[in-house]
Amino acid sequence: MPRNNKVPHIVFLFSDTGGGHRSAAQAIIEALEIYYPNQVTTKMVDFFVEYAPPPFDLAPATYAQMGQVPELWKLGYKLSDGKRRSKFIQEVLWPYIRKSTANLLKEHPCDLFLSVHPIVNTPILHALEEIPIPYMIVITDMVTTHAFWYSKRANLTLTPTEEARERGLEFGLNPDKIKVVGQPIADQFRRPSASKNELRKKFGWPEDLPVVLMVSGGEGMGPIEETVRAVDGAGLDLMMVVIAGRNQSLKQNLEDAVLQTPNEVLGFVENMPDLMNAADIIVTKAGPGTISEAFVAGLPIILYSRMPGQEDGNIDYVVDKGSGVWAPRPMDVVETLRLWLEDPSERQRVAAVSKSLSRPDASMDIAGEIIKIVNNPQI
Repeated sequence: MPRNNKVPHIVFLFSDTGGGHRSAAQAIIEALEIYYPNQVTTKMVDFFVEYAPPPFDLAPATYAQMGQVPELWKLGYKLSDGKRRSKFIQEVLWPYIRKSTANLLKEHPCDLFLSVHPIVNTPILHALEEIPIPYMIVITDMVTTHAFWYSKRANLTLTPTEEARERGLEFGLNPDKIKVVGQPIADQFRRPSASKNELRKKFGWPEDLPVVLMVSGGEGMGPIEETVRAVDGAGLDLMMVVIAGRNQSLKQNLEDAVLQTPNEVLGFVENMPDLMNAADIIVTKAGPGTISEAFVAGLPIILYSRMPGQEDGNIDYVVDKGSGVWAPRPMDVVETLRLWLEDPSERQRVAAVSKSLSRPDASMDIAGEIIKIVNNPQI
């Protein structure tokens, strides 16, 4: 039910199936606090953990394991995508999740629901048919966007790219209710805390070596260890900074490895803006959040892994735009690094393209759209 408080309250619907949904919600909340202080209150709800019936409540805990069988994940993604297939699945599941959805609405009265996850949209909007609460969707997949993201019932859908918007139009969304704003990212990306040289001194990184940031995602997925060892074995003149995320075994393996290349191994970090702004190149899986952050930091991108389905289009986007390369084998990463080290002008050219694709104001713009809706719920 809607609330009658003077200060509008917003419920963010997310889930920790990958780190991108949580970080997107946090970035938007941060922007609201910075640019619209005291104008709204917020609450994040992990609907899988807090409300979904079994076995869906296990989704966050099993996401990393599912990523280890990518072909099975891809099959599930493809089978559930498309207008008719997605509608059929949602209609079959609705009786099973109806009660859980009703409980969520009852326990979280608010003035706006904002979703950063595709699966929750249809059931919540179904339940809201008789309740006048606005609903906003912020799509956090970059290009290959699943059908679950789109609903004509939503008051507003915001996308990170024009490609994602075009897909929404194919699903029949009103052009006035779907806009391109970019991917929500932390505000520090648009306002760096220090210069590149200052950050390097702070981290104790050499100023005379290119620094390659190697990112495995929040869950430490993909063949990052093999890639690190291949780069080390190539004897390239660089420093590696490896982000192992929450994968403690990966972090330990790399710390125990006898590497000849200057390196630093980190676990889950909360200062990614500073790390990116201090680096020269990024090697990462094809997650939309990290790619968007790399654009803002102006980093040339080497993509070495992806989650089949929702991240396939990200590779095409990066490669076709000229902001990076697809290097699925460790030796592909090595050869790209070798090329960019031997030809700094080419590396700088790719970095400039990457910077040109950035949307540093995305979180601020999303916050502005939120304020418009809560101040005028009829929009």
